[in-house]
Amino acid sequence: MLLAIDIGNTNMTLGVWDGRSWSQQWRLHTTPELTVDELGLTLKSLLREFHLEGKVDRAAMCSVVPWLTTTFQEVASRYLNLPILNVTHELDTGIRMGHDNPAEVGADRIANTVAAYHQFPGPSIVVDMGTATKFEVVTAAGLFMGGVIMPGLRLAADALTSRAAQLRSVPLQAPPQMIGRNTVHAVQSGLILGYAAMIDAVVARLREEHPDNGRYPIAVVGTGGNIGLIANHVSVLDTVDPWLTLTGLRLVSDRLRKEKL
Repeated sequence: MLLAIDIGNTNMTLGVWDGRSWSQQWRLHTTPELTVDELGLTLKSLLREFHLEGKVDRAAMCSVVPWLTTTFQEVASRYLNLPILNVTHELDTGIRMGHDNPAEVGADRIANTVAAYHQFPGPSIVVDMGTATKFEVVTAAGLFMGGVIMPGLRLAADALTSRAAQLRSVPLQAPPQMIGRNTVHAVQSGLILGYAAMIDAVVARLREEHPDNGRYPIAVVGTGGNIGLIANHVSVLDTVDPWLTLTGLRLVSDRLRKEKL
C-alpha cells in the first residue's frame, strides 16, 4: 500500500492507496511547528485507527513547506520505517516541463498536472483552490506549459476583513443573489460569486491561449480544499476531484517503481 502526502501551507492531505482505491483519506491542518515525534505519533495513530498499520510499504509526498519536508522524511524513516519519494521537477514524472524555471514550480502543481494528464487524456486546465488559487495548463503532448497564481479565497477573505475597519468576517457561503442587500451578503457575493466569475474568466482566456484550442476538447478539473465552496457557481468545470494531487503522487510513485523493476 502507498501512503500519499500533500503538504500545503494551510492543509496537509493524506491518503492510503490499496492498489485499487483509496482506503482512507485525511485532511489535517498544517502546523509547521510540529516535531518529528508529534507528527510520527499522529500518523501512526491514524494508520492504527483504520487498521492500516504495518500494511503501508511505501510513501510519496509533495511539499511546498520546506521545513515540513524534512520533518516528514524523518518521520517516514523513524516511525514508519518506509522509503519516501519526494516529488520534484527533477524526477521523470511523465510530464515535460515547459516552465521557464522548473525549479520554481511547486511539487503540488507537478502532481496535479500528472493526474490530470492521465485521468483526462489530452489537453487540460487544472483549477486548484488552496492557500493560493492556481491554474495549470497541460497540452495534449504532455507538456506543462505554466499557468496562473493568485491569492486564495480564504486569504482574500482574511485580507479584506483585516484591512477594512468596518468589515467583519463572514461565513464563506453564497448569498441569495449577486446584489447584496446587506454588508454580509455583499461580502459573500464578492468572495464566492466574485471568485467563481473570476475562474470562469481566467479559464476562458487560458483556453484562448492554449495551443490545442480548436484541435481537441480541453478538460477543466477543479481541486483543492476550497473548491467545494465555489464549484456550484462556476460554469467551466468539467469535473471536481478534491484529491487530485494525491492521485498525481500515486501515479508518479507507480511510474518510478515500474522503472526500477
